[in-house]
Amino acid sequence: MRPIQMVDTKTQYQKIKTEVDKAVLEVMESSAFINGKPVQDFAASLSSYLGVRHTIPCANGTDALQIAMMALGLQPGDEVITPSFTYIATTEVIALLRLTPVFVEVDAKTFCIDPTALEKAITPKTKAIVPVHLYGHAAPMEEIMAIAKKYNLYVIEDNAQAIGCDYTFSDGTTKKTGSIGHIGATSFYPSKNLGAFGDGGAIFTNDDELAAKMKMVANHGQSRQYYHDVVGCNSRLDSIQAAILNIKLQHLDEYAAVRRKAAGFYDKAFAGNPKITTPYRAAYSNHVFHQYTVLLEGADRNGLKEYLAERKIPAMIYYPVPGHKQKMFEQFNVASNEMPVTDWLTERVISFPIHTELDEEQLNFICSAILEFVNQ
Repeated sequence: MRPIQMVDTKTQYQKIKTEVDKAVLEVMESSAFINGKPVQDFAASLSSYLGVRHTIPCANGTDALQIAMMALGLQPGDEVITPSFTYIATTEVIALLRLTPVFVEVDAKTFCIDPTALEKAITPKTKAIVPVHLYGHAAPMEEIMAIAKKYNLYVIEDNAQAIGCDYTFSDGTTKKTGSIGHIGATSFYPSKNLGAFGDGGAIFTNDDELAAKMKMVANHGQSRQYYHDVVGCNSRLDSIQAAILNIKLQHLDEYAAVRRKAAGFYDKAFAGNPKITTPYRAAYSNHVFHQYTVLLEGADRNGLKEYLAERKIPAMIYYPVPGHKQKMFEQFNVASNEMPVTDWLTERVISFPIHTELDEEQLNFICSAILEFVNQ
């Protein structure tokens, strides 16, 4: 049996090696390493895939969120609502720009932002909402957009974990996550569903004016060379990464299907076990399983993680310390926030390996080890 990994990027590469190597060599031959044709080609391909008018590639997913907030013209002290149960990148850029993060609860089933908690948190200082499509499951965007319209707020979708996910509206229409809010942002970190061979990110929008602003912000605030209209940053996707991503984008739906198949294998293995709650799928979201995350009840989570490690099976706990309890946000006096759902989740979630290269032998081995431990 091949070694089991949380993410097997090496084996995935081997399957598309010929295409990737050719594309990389073409960039090397052209020597157009920055803003070369592959960057423009990838932006156009991703826009077409997502159904958006504009894609602005950048250096990483954190930059994508920062550029989005800078382009919206948010001012120090403006409040931005976001879930506490998410990776720190979602929230640190809020504080970095001297905005005020307002942490709210998530739904206990989907792990995504709770619209009821969201609406209750709105104040006259609220300017934007950053829902996170966590673990590959879409946040309830139809409700979020209705709330945003009601209170005249911007919506920036953190789509780093759910690129390729379809959202189905109540009228039956569908859109890709990242294309529903005013702006979508994503990461191409190697472990993502659409991962580069280094770092990378992108921002999406259907708003022409916002697109122009984000392009300026990402390029030193330039409207044209050496004319800097706004304070910006230097954030770009290099040509080699763009060339690789353009190839992998062609396989993204296939990758999602393989992830769903692996998730189905886990679901079947754990079905009916009172100690394991498998991932919920809301009717509006076709989960793309960036992570396969279960809830443990009545089982020693840390003990299970150690038990699996002894058998060379990786497992991860995302995220053990929620945003409102992080030391970096002490200045905002959020530690006293009451978030029973978030606290409950942080004590119970655990993620098992899921990626495009898992085979049935590996899945059987993983499931057998998990069940051996929880059933003892």
